[in-house]
Amino acid sequence: MAPVARLEEQELNGVVDSSDVVDDDLADDDLADDDDIDDDDVDLSTLEEEGEIAADYIEGLLDIADLDGDIDMDVEGDRAVVSVVGATLDELVGDDGEVLEALQELTRLAVHRKTGVRARLMLDVGGFRARRRAELAELGRSVAAEVERTGEPKKLRAMSPFERKIIHDAVALAGLRSESEGEEPNRRVVVFPVG
Repeated sequence: MAPVARLEEQELNGVVDSSDVVDDDLADDDLADDDDIDDDDVDLSTLEEEGEIAADYIEGLLDIADLDGDIDMDVEGDRAVVSVVGATLDELVGDDGEVLEALQELTRLAVHRKTGVRARLMLDVGGFRARRRAELAELGRSVAAEVERTGEPKKLRAMSPFERKIIHDAVALAGLRSESEGEEPNRRVVVFPVG
């Protein structure tokens, strides 16, 4: 049985209890673009605790899947960041990061289950998110330049909340305005010219 298939089997057998699934208040959009969280409300010790719980959970999943990986924990801004690095982790990322997104949600649920508080933690595997962040920031800059040059709004392809946030940030740095439109999983960024 493949490691990911074993991992899914273990999830179904109780590693993640389906009764732990939380309603839409834990949606990626709310977690990625949450403007109503006051930075003063999130202290370093809470974020470190979230990181430790997440790291323990991911370590358990790696053991179940019989995968090797080192786990690094950090705090960036108002979120814990847990990174898994290793040689054989591509299957934990999946096509366009789909498996990574699912693992991040499971990890957030594990933290929520232990703390009772929704977690905004970010999970990265093999540097995927760091590479993707750089690619998307460049895309945001180039689309902003195109929109500024043509004066016409531009719709981008559907993206995850993580991807949309990076585009929004890059567009804002370029001095233009952007909005997300549509419903998941077809939510996309539209970049508008000034004025």
